[in-house]
Amino acid sequence: MAKRYIIAIGLAVCIIILDQATKAYIASTMTLWSSFPVVDNFFNIVFVLNRGAAFGFLNNADSNWQAYFFIGITCLALVLIWSMLKRSHNEDTLFNASLGLVLGGAIGNLVDRIRLGEVIDFLDFQFGSYHWPAFNVADIAITTGALLLALCLLFSGKDGHDRSL
Repeated sequence: MAKRYIIAIGLAVCIIILDQATKAYIASTMTLWSSFPVVDNFFNIVFVLNRGAAFGFLNNADSNWQAYFFIGITCLALVLIWSMLKRSHNEDTLFNASLGLVLGGAIGNLVDRIRLGEVIDFLDFQFGSYHWPAFNVADIAITTGALLLALCLLFSGKDGHDRSL
């Protein structure tokens, strides 16, 4: 198996396991909509369900279309990620790792959407009166991977590798 697949798939599997394990722990030890402070007025562990995208975007409890919409979008994203991975080079470790992070995060949230119709979120930060929407390990992986991917694409061509879509 090519190095690029080992990096991306290995990282994706680690993210999926960590994401699903943390969500299972939260769901088994907390009641829905409960929370407890870890650092007062800064960080809480919560148990919430999110029908929307990362960080609560498009989270509307009255709409049933969201699960199907986000399952479809995620499947399209998985095809795009796999296509980019197939075209990447084994030497592009950071690029392949960024694809693995996005892949693992997308699959982690996809598992929840297929199983529950929504995603379990549990990390909750606030600063003063500003409250960031709750998120999970998969969201962290997707965000980090997307930022790294953007940096790789921004600086592509300097190493002679074509990373065009």
